[in-house]
Amino acid sequence: MVVVVPPADDILASLDPEQAAIAQAVGGPVVVVAGAGTGKTRALTHRIAFAVRTGQAQADQVLALTFTTKAAAEMRSRLRDLGVHGVQARTFHSAALRQARYFWPQVMGVPLPPVSEKMLPMVADAASQAGLATDTALLRDLASEISWAKASNVRAEAYVEAAADAARAVAGAAPERVGRVLEAYELVKHRAGVIDLDDILLVTLGLLTEYGTVAQQVRATYRHLLVDEYQDVSPVQHALLRAWLGPGEDIVVVGDPAQSIHAFAGADARYLLGFEREFPTAHRFELVRNYRSTPQIVSFANQLAARSGGRVPAVRLRPVLGAGPGVSSVACSGSEEEVASLVEWLQRRQADGAAWPEMAVLYRVNAQSVPIEAALAQAGVPYTVRGAERFYERAEVRAALAAWRGLASTRPDDPAAGLRDALTGLGWTPEPPEGQGRGRERWESWQALAALIDGLQPDTTAAQAMAEVDRLRQEQQAPATPGVVLATLHASKGLEFDGVAIIGVQEGLLPFSLATTESQVSEENRLLYVGVTRARRWLRLSWDASRRRPSRFLQGPAKPERISAAPTRRRQVRSCRVCGRALLDGVDIKLGRHSGCPSSYPEALLEQLKAWRLDRARTDAVPAFVVFSDATLIAIAEARPATPRALADISGVGPTKLQRYGDAVLAIVNGQAATRSRGA
Repeated sequence: MVVVVPPADDILASLDPEQAAIAQAVGGPVVVVAGAGTGKTRALTHRIAFAVRTGQAQADQVLALTFTTKAAAEMRSRLRDLGVHGVQARTFHSAALRQARYFWPQVMGVPLPPVSEKMLPMVADAASQAGLATDTALLRDLASEISWAKASNVRAEAYVEAAADAARAVAGAAPERVGRVLEAYELVKHRAGVIDLDDILLVTLGLLTEYGTVAQQVRATYRHLLVDEYQDVSPVQHALLRAWLGPGEDIVVVGDPAQSIHAFAGADARYLLGFEREFPTAHRFELVRNYRSTPQIVSFANQLAARSGGRVPAVRLRPVLGAGPGVSSVACSGSEEEVASLVEWLQRRQADGAAWPEMAVLYRVNAQSVPIEAALAQAGVPYTVRGAERFYERAEVRAALAAWRGLASTRPDDPAAGLRDALTGLGWTPEPPEGQGRGRERWESWQALAALIDGLQPDTTAAQAMAEVDRLRQEQQAPATPGVVLATLHASKGLEFDGVAIIGVQEGLLPFSLATTESQVSEENRLLYVGVTRARRWLRLSWDASRRRPSRFLQGPAKPERISAAPTRRRQVRSCRVCGRALLDGVDIKLGRHSGCPSSYPEALLEQLKAWRLDRARTDAVPAFVVFSDATLIAIAEARPATPRALADISGVGPTKLQRYGDAVLAIVNGQAATRSRGA
């Protein structure tokens, strides 16, 4: 395939003045402070392309470093679109591991020890040796502390003092015990003959600093360094960068101090803030034009950033888009009201034209998702929970891809639809399981894979489908999910949506109760800033006013225009139409009776409704539950509504679904009634 490479002037033509200035500042050192939504990746990739097109850099001598595989893949994709090939765009760990595997055998005479991803069993062994309990929660906290110590270059013998300086604590373990766990953990790894993910950076740093020939070869290979998200660099990553760079100064760093939210993992924004002291000849640029959000959202974000406090200043964003709706700040009468009003808000935004996947609900801790998941499932709103684990690393995804590879290798010319059918053998069903938790997460993974296959051309073969899946996996492009995204504020970094709702914006959650120092509270403020700047058009913040005060981050002159919740109305207690007792469970309310009370629906009618739902779901290319849940279909079959108004009274229907499906459902119900009448 012939690639047409655009001339250098064309590369600059699509940039704004600040981005163009960055693209032309070839030679480094350069620091770019880039606000949220200002096109920093665009500026970086165009800078690389401009340097290559003008002969100031060779593509294979450029090392661009990111913090996620997805970001690295996006950078490579954009460079390909600009006609640039050969740039090494990698994560810190990927670049370091590649070098360690190459140089370790040369200097040590043996292969690099294998990298173990099973950290918790080794932590459990070390904790037991230190006289600590081995419950999962404590082990996870200890594993996080081990990672922090390594990222911060803190040895076991220095842990107690370093933890005190950083105001760190592990619940259930005294600092002295944690220090002993760190020491024992290294011995456990040594006996097992493995290294862990955190060791990759330390091993590579050791090779570069201890062996001059290794450093010379690396520096001769990579003459130009670029680093994205520089506010998230840890002490070990910074030391590794300096080792890669050596006496040279051709380095470009891009970051946003207002999005520094990973201090708990060892990230230190001082390296971004102090870049000009470290490199006195550095050129500094700012990107402030926000291309993502409405002026209303940008204004609120600027006020949040100004209140961040501490030593972390932020650029003031300038909106480019036209005006949109105001930022909603909603006080709710209780947690139930907060979730219920959230669901209504999502449904209104969907009626306004926002697709379900273009909306997100963000929260501070994972436990907050449980009632939201239940309410969305009851309302028939599709959703997916985004976690920290990458899609293609999930156990259920690995199992599915292994099965697919077997089919593609033995029956390559079979239709790709056979891969979708293979998911059934793993436990996938067209409808989600009841409840939340790991079962729901597995279903979401398989559902995403099924949707991926459904989106291919009808004549795609199994081999062709597998090739496409492998391409997506290598670039860490997870298949799109059909529903509203639920995620923690930390996991939302790097994402953007038409509409964003942030729940629990209250004291105890934002800032989190464990944030006690000034720097920790400031980071909590920045965490909210990250969530706010994910929104393009709609932004909603809510809290439970019955239990907590609104977050201090919403107080003072920077408080957004308040849109009070509708007057709290006492929820009507519905009664079971069979036994007359109150209905409290969501599914029971939808059925109109307790699930244990006798049902009164005709089996034939329910089967007809389910068959129609399946056909409609296939036509609309959505999961069946998106049309109507089982509980709603049972309620319809039991009520047998004869008119649109009667159908609308059934929980789970609503005006949108009434308009979309009402005629078809009433035709089925009335047709069944007519059949019974004729047979009587």
